[in-house]
Amino acid sequence: MAEYLTPGVYIEETSFRSRSIEGVPTSTCGMTGLTRYGPVPYLLPNAVLTPKPVLVTSFTEFERAFGGLGPVPGLPDDTNYLAHAARAFFANGGHRLYVQRVFPFDPAADPSKYFAKLALGSPKPLATWHARWPGAAGGSITVRVQARRSRNVLIGSVLRGVAPGAAVEVGGSAGAALDPKKIRIVAGQAGALGYRAADGSVEAPTAGQQVYHVSLDVTVNGEDHRSDTYSGLELDRAHPRWIGSVLQAADPPDEFSLVWLEVTDPVTDPGALLAALLTDGARLSGGQEGVLSVAALQGEVADPDDVRKVGTGLAALGEIEDIAIVAMPDAVRFGPGNECRQATQALLDHCKDLRYRVAVVDPPRDCALSQVREFRAQFDSTYGALYYPWVELVDPTAIPDPSAPTPTLQLPPSGSVAGIYARSDIERGVHKAPANEVVQGITRFVTNITYDRQAVLNPEGVNALRFFAGRSNRVWGARTMSSDPEWKYVNVRRLFAYLEHSIEKATQWAVFEPNNERLWASVRQSIEDFLLVTWRSGALMGTKPEQAYFVRCDRTTMTQNDLDNGRLICLIGVAPTYPAEFVIFRIGQWTADARTS
Repeated sequence: MAEYLTPGVYIEETSFRSRSIEGVPTSTCGMTGLTRYGPVPYLLPNAVLTPKPVLVTSFTEFERAFGGLGPVPGLPDDTNYLAHAARAFFANGGHRLYVQRVFPFDPAADPSKYFAKLALGSPKPLATWHARWPGAAGGSITVRVQARRSRNVLIGSVLRGVAPGAAVEVGGSAGAALDPKKIRIVAGQAGALGYRAADGSVEAPTAGQQVYHVSLDVTVNGEDHRSDTYSGLELDRAHPRWIGSVLQAADPPDEFSLVWLEVTDPVTDPGALLAALLTDGARLSGGQEGVLSVAALQGEVADPDDVRKVGTGLAALGEIEDIAIVAMPDAVRFGPGNECRQATQALLDHCKDLRYRVAVVDPPRDCALSQVREFRAQFDSTYGALYYPWVELVDPTAIPDPSAPTPTLQLPPSGSVAGIYARSDIERGVHKAPANEVVQGITRFVTNITYDRQAVLNPEGVNALRFFAGRSNRVWGARTMSSDPEWKYVNVRRLFAYLEHSIEKATQWAVFEPNNERLWASVRQSIEDFLLVTWRSGALMGTKPEQAYFVRCDRTTMTQNDLDNGRLICLIGVAPTYPAEFVIFRIGQWTADARTS
């Protein structure tokens, strides 16, 4: 009980209700793989970037962060599988997608070779524009820098309307061209503003001169008609709008900026720096792609003792607690061989280790029925589901030619299926099997799965994608890649992940509480209230709560040894609803009795 030492009246707040359990989100998806450009962790002598997986809520946001649907250069198969999967995810009803870009750096090579750049000034560069992200796409970036001269800022002998670090042209005229030789940097001393001299002293302005504030406008153009403009930038690092700060590598105001500026220190001649910066659409050069490997997709876990070493690939997605659906479309780049099996196994192991997520698995390209069965037979996991065949759609990147056939593109189905998972969760709930749902945004399935063909695939845990005349293209299977009949269905696996994750998150308050009957009753009540709501939503069997679940947390679930060792053990049983996979109607002749009562 509370401690009282001084006589008086004390008011205490208390609670007479059980602590509620809030269900965790289940429609958030995570994807990792190659993109044209975008955030990826890297270390350079002059730049250390440690971005986390990026949350995008539309394909427009994805395009700004990672580029469009164009090909990923430097690969035998340059199809941008991750971008197409993200597009399909949002087209099929997904709302929240975390993306972790993979870029396979060669540890034995100079990392700077992967970045495009543009040196300014000669013979020694005064500044250098760098592509902020590695890859060949950096070589398509152009930078245009223009100087903007404002009004006269010298009133009498006092500079007004400018801050220390601002660049001014001293002695110019409004109608003449800007003269870089007349550029000075504003500095403050003893409460007054003047011009910074080479020795660091401050020179007072001369009354009667024309002094114009000079700022910079930077326009950066990239692929896919992207154009970013940064206005009102300043020339010196003493100003809060310094160009090197606004367009820095590590943490710029625009987190998806394409370039960053490295300024050679010290800047002894601001006019020369200005003259070097003024460019009219200069293009960066260099930049190249890495060589993709299974290890790059799998990634590395963050080092807790080194803040500069963050998670990459799948390991980075493991740091995002909200993710419940995971896909890795680039696994199909390895063909049907051993590397594809390793990449798929890494995806399944990731979901198993994280416990509360399910993998949407793609089959290799151009699989016949016998080949996809052979591929499926290599795995046994309750944390993944395989969908077959691939999907075909009109190629959104091709320029249509009226005299030629319509260009099409074949893609793995994981992006579309992940979007259907999310759509089903949002509209119905995680307990509803994500099947008998229309696949949006495609023209057809690459292979026609008939009734007889599915009769071979379905018992082996291969979920068919089928076309039904008058009912469009649909997902027609909801089985996991498991041999355990208890975890046969995707919705059962995901329902338990939802229940377990929700209970784990919402009962952290019980840790280190006194382990007695009062705590046990409180835990029981919290979980029972949560399961009651779950039952009412149709996620559990039974016509009454007693048939749907039970919760036990008392002396029958714990021994004295458990109590002595600080263990609280609660048994929870739930009766999940299974999908009506086989709907059977039995009908026969019936002769009615002609007699009347």
